[in-house]
Amino acid sequence: MMDNKRRKFLKMAGATVLAGISAPAIVKLTSTSAVASGEGDHAAPADSHGAEKAHAEQQPAGVRLGMVIDMRKFYHDQPLLDKAITACIDAHNVPQIPDKKNEIKWIWKTGYGNAFPEHTQAHRSSTVHESSFPVLCNHCDNPSCVKACPTKATFVNDTNGIVAMDFHRCIGCRFCMAACPYGARSFNWQNPRPFVKNYNADFPTRMRGVVEKCNFCGERLALGLEPACVETCKGTGAMVFGDLNDPTSDIRKVLDSEFTIQRKPSAGTRPSVFYIV
Repeated sequence: MMDNKRRKFLKMAGATVLAGISAPAIVKLTSTSAVASGEGDHAAPADSHGAEKAHAEQQPAGVRLGMVIDMRKFYHDQPLLDKAITACIDAHNVPQIPDKKNEIKWIWKTGYGNAFPEHTQAHRSSTVHESSFPVLCNHCDNPSCVKACPTKATFVNDTNGIVAMDFHRCIGCRFCMAACPYGARSFNWQNPRPFVKNYNADFPTRMRGVVEKCNFCGERLALGLEPACVETCKGTGAMVFGDLNDPTSDIRKVLDSEFTIQRKPSAGTRPSVFYIV
């Protein structure tokens, strides 16, 4: 019963975002191209010779959420990055376990070399080499973790592309952790609840033996809110979130005008998190 309720909640979250209910302006998810339906094809004028239909078929279907992280905003404002990470921790009851071997990470800091081992590090600026980069689950188009999970505890939300988790289905096999090329998943080797500093009653705490990771704040999107980290950086342009399939969305405008890189592109997972470095 609990599994069904949780899966229903996650699907409702995606449906709410898809419908654009109370969605913030920065997360523009309601363009015609992003949610095109069959009716749009039939509505093409008879004299169009199918041009409109062909154009519609070329557009990606549905909503595909993604994020752009502009490191130029963080290089000289590392406290802003710390605030974004803290916002995520507080929103999701992420335990702060002092033992690094057992720490739980949703969004965390690492160096350029660890974040982008496949991108050249020769003659990079000292600013890049000395700065911390935020890393998180990449919510991939082709997630290897989903293929590896035997219980469907991790799955792709059909309505928005988020790689979601059902904590109640997780049996702790850690196959998903082995399959993820980004180290974006953490395993609760011990009861995490005593290590939650600021308890948020609106989000479930986990238990020993469960894997967890960033969920792109699906529960906040269902309420028309931005992801906690994005909201914390609001107005700075450090984090831009939205529909990758919508050519008029803010995130697409950034991607269309800026050079970005992704983490470990050779893994073939097609990450939905992009970086401006």
